[in-house]
Parts: sequence; C-alpha cells; structure tokens
Amino acid sequence: MTIQWFPGHMTRARRQIQDKLKLIDVVIELLDARLPLSSRNPMIDEILQGKPRLIVLNKADLADSAITKQWVDFFKKEGHIVVVIDASTGQGTKEIPMLAKVLLKEKIDKQIAKGINPRAVRALIVGIPNVGKSTLINRLAGRNIAITGDRPGVTKGQQWIKVGTEMELLDTPGILWPKFEDQNVGYKLAVTGAIKHEILNVEDVAFFAVKYLSQFYWEQLKERYDLKEQPTNFEIPDEVVGIMEDIGRKRGCIISGGRVDLEKTSSLFLRELRAGKMGSYSMESPLY
Repeated sequence: MTIQWFPGHMTRARRQIQDKLKLIDVVIELLDARLPLSSRNPMIDEILQGKPRLIVLNKADLADSAITKQWVDFFKKEGHIVVVIDASTGQGTKEIPMLAKVLLKEKIDKQIAKGINPRAVRALIVGIPNVGKSTLINRLAGRNIAITGDRPGVTKGQQWIKVGTEMELLDTPGILWPKFEDQNVGYKLAVTGAIKHEILNVEDVAFFAVKYLSQFYWEQLKERYDLKEQPTNFEIPDEVVGIMEDIGRKRGCIISGGRVDLEKTSSLFLRELRAGKMGSYSMESPLY
C-alpha cells in the first residue's frame, strides 16, 4: 500500500525554504527521537542543497534512552554532529547555538582572520509536522514567540526569531513528503501524531501500535492496562484485537450488547501513548 499525502501548504513550504536558503548559514534538522529514520524527510538532502546541518533528536524524554544512544552513534558515523534534547523542558537545548558555531568554525575563523566581526548565525529549523519546532524556538528564544500545538499543521508561515545576540532562527511549516512507499513509515508517523487521522484509520493506527508494543515493550503495556498474557503469534489479528478489547473494557469503552467500542478505545489509547503515559519507547532502531 502506498499512502498518499501532500497538501498544498507543504508544497508552498518547500518552495519557501528553497527561496530562503541563500540567507542561511546552518540547518537544524529536528527529528523525533522515537523514530529518527521515519521522521526524516527523504527529500531533505535535495531541498537543503548541501548546507551544514545539525541533527537534533527531540522528545528524548518519550524515547527509549538505550535506543536513542544507538541513533546518536548512527548519525555520528554518517559524519553528522548530533544533540539529544527535550524541547519541552529545555534539556540539551543550550548546546544548539554552540554546536551551530562548531559547524561554521572554518568560515568564522576566516572572517576573524580578515578582521571581520562575524554576525549572528542564521539557522533554518526544518522537520516534519508536530516534531516540536515551535516548542524548540520558544525555548531558545526564552519567550513564547512561536505558536505551539499537539497536532500537525500549526505553523503556517515563516518568521525570523532572535536567540540572544548569537543566532537568528527561521521557523518553517512542517514538511512531509508526497507519499509513503513503506506503509510502516506512515503508521509510525500516525502513532506519534505527525499526520492527521484523516489519512489513516484510527483503529488501524492503534492496532499497529499495540502490535509493536506487545512485541518490544510488553511489560509497560501490561502494567498500564493490567493485561494478562502476551500474544504468542503477532501475525494473528485476533490476538491483537483481544488486547484492544481488554484495554477497552478496562477503560469503560463499552457499547450496547456489552461490546467494546474499538474506535473509542483506539483514540483513547493513542492519546495516552502520545502523552507519555505508557512510559518511554522507541519505534525503530538502527540495529534492526
């Protein structure tokens, strides 16, 4: 299955970024620490045209720390400078201006050698919807200047924001790509809230998440919903449905005839998962 998704405002956002690149010194690529590969736009290399780039893994508080360390090693081996942050609390964010200067050290040293006083670093923040760009900008700026939200599509335009005297940031709308050739990428993004529910059925998204968590984070899932037995065969749909029904009964999602309302259960489950009530988890690893 190929999931098609490319609303008009994302086409405009890509064009806006490309128009502004000549003004940019460094790019801050913001990724979701729970799924760095799936949240990395495959078009980004083409869009950014070789600009120096800092990889920022956000929402580290929600991600499995052991898996996040694997991703840090992965990106370093690719030759990137990478920093792990939690933009909501500010953890790790103070390193970003310093690391941006590290990326531009050669250019800055040449300017100083010529007697030129380097201006503030101009940085472009890019990332998919709902990855935390506006939250990071507010944290770096020290004030609520960018609109934030827990849904994709909050940022509609571009704006320059000053970060002290060292950096100027250009915020951009989140950009997804025209289609997801791998349906698992689409489902992972839907689980974390990067794409709207209209694109994928909410029950399908929740079932995907339950199946994954049952395999890799069973103890957390079991503890949260007081579940009994871990499925033995994850390829049998009825076993995953059974878990969803148990969750629905525990949460009172019952309709006429004593049946479980799976749509209501799915929506509740995804809200709790995105709010971190399941504990930390990662949806992909560079090792498997």
